[in-house]
Amino acid sequence: MNLVAQLVQTAAETNEHHGNVALETLPFGLIAAGVFALLGLVALSYRNVANRHDRKAQAWAAEHGHEGHGAGHGH
Repeated sequence: MNLVAQLVQTAAETNEHHGNVALETLPFGLIAAGVFALLGLVALSYRNVANRHDRKAQAWAAEHGHEGHGAGHGH
């Protein structure tokens, strides 16, 4: 028996899979969406962090003789 005949015979013997493949892979998509949502919440939690400590930054700049954000960069 040659290779082609063996492949045809094997393909004929295998049972067809009847089902919804999309539903079988749905948990993977839900897990990925959950991970991305969690990472999005972590990134969102760092939003506007610099302005939360503006008073401390101004006090430090006044104490050390700096003019604030961007001082010393030559821009």
